[in-house]
Amino acid sequence: MEETNSLIEQRKSKLAALRARGVDPFKNKFTPSEQVAEAKANFQEGRPVALAGRISAHRDMGKSQFIDIKDQSGRIQVYAQRAAMGDENWEVFKLLDLGDFIGVNGTLFTTRTGEQSLKLDSFVVLSKALRPPPEKWHGLADTEIRYRQRYLDLMANDDVKSIMLKRSQIIREIRQFLHSRGYIEVETPMMQAIPGGAAAQPFKTFHNALGCNFYLRIALELYLKRLLVGGMDRVFEIGRNFRNEGLSRKHNPEFTMLEAYQAYGDYEQMMELVQSMICHVAEKVLGTLKIEHKDAEGNVVRTIDLTPNWRRARYKDLVREKAGADWFDITPAHRRDRAMGLGAEIGKEYEDFEVTGAVFEKLIEPTLIQPTFVTHLPKELVPLAKLSPDDPSTVEVFECCINGQEIAPAYTEQNDAIEQRERLEHQAGGEQQKLDEDFLVALEHGMPPAGGMGMGIDRLCIMLLGQESIRDVILFPQLKPKA
Repeated sequence: MEETNSLIEQRKSKLAALRARGVDPFKNKFTPSEQVAEAKANFQEGRPVALAGRISAHRDMGKSQFIDIKDQSGRIQVYAQRAAMGDENWEVFKLLDLGDFIGVNGTLFTTRTGEQSLKLDSFVVLSKALRPPPEKWHGLADTEIRYRQRYLDLMANDDVKSIMLKRSQIIREIRQFLHSRGYIEVETPMMQAIPGGAAAQPFKTFHNALGCNFYLRIALELYLKRLLVGGMDRVFEIGRNFRNEGLSRKHNPEFTMLEAYQAYGDYEQMMELVQSMICHVAEKVLGTLKIEHKDAEGNVVRTIDLTPNWRRARYKDLVREKAGADWFDITPAHRRDRAMGLGAEIGKEYEDFEVTGAVFEKLIEPTLIQPTFVTHLPKELVPLAKLSPDDPSTVEVFECCINGQEIAPAYTEQNDAIEQRERLEHQAGGEQQKLDEDFLVALEHGMPPAGGMGMGIDRLCIMLLGQESIRDVILFPQLKPKA
């Protein structure tokens, strides 16, 4: 800490020296002609350019100096000569530090080593960094600092910046894909009187003007279905959901979801939509359908092949493969004992379908590395879906599992208002206040048959970008405040 304070004081002294020379970095303006990557892509010897960025490296050669500047697109070397700049500008240039922002005017040239560079004619100091950059400029390793001070992580780790830029591209391509299929993007309330559409613990807040409690939404579903009732046939939303639950490699209390609904569709059409969308995004953003996941040393530990057609497997069949062919024929008590013997964590209050769900979630889902549509889930798990005609104990649902995680659930939507009320009442356990009456009233006005799907954007990014934790694809993951 003492060393840091000393460096801060040195930088403040340099700022004072700049101002004494009539240079106030924080009042200067500069308009780049292009980004660094554009300058390099359109490189021509002697072409004049104006670039701006943060100083990331400095090499003092006496009467000449080399600095590197970085912007969002990349890095370029800048060559400065005292003779070309004049003594006054040279003294100002010497007051620059790593982390400062500058604008540079000059001409492009190639060094004797073949590096594309810029020969400096003039410069403008645009910001003085009062704190030094991370000690390991070329790789910030402290995980706590990386997540808590993400701006330092982005400064130091180009790979991290690349991941975040690709996340943005992924979301852009999802939007373009859905727009090309006639979907309309909408926005629905984040604060809701009744948090519906999923079984999860909500965050609670209070609206002073209305004098009542609200909850941050746990799902997008019920408001989007209201739009189907209103005559909007294809709608989607990309937005944040909030669940007051634990943190893990797969979970963050606030996370980004895509939900899309198509009138006159069903779960089969949603299956085609999910597969086509993920393949489209992979090809557009990554240029490949083969996704490599590597360990810390850079060794490939698994390759995910998104090439169509993806595997389909019924939920019950997968459970039988793992837990025994007689799993659904034995008693609930026997199922509980066997599940615990297999290593599944079973709570005392678990209902029978939850015991089977724990076997699937803990012992089967993590093994589904290659794309798999797990179909026909138990009706108790998805009360908003239609029953399967060939097996009324299941619903027309699939979970798209890739990389050992559920990426996207989807189903044929329940549009029978009477049956929907009964199933939601059963889920609520008789607690009337948990029912979203406005949604049920909307359904009574008539909703067309429809298919709907949700996709976890964060988990999709984990899979496509070869990451292992949700924190590595979120700019600012949730952390406990520092004491």
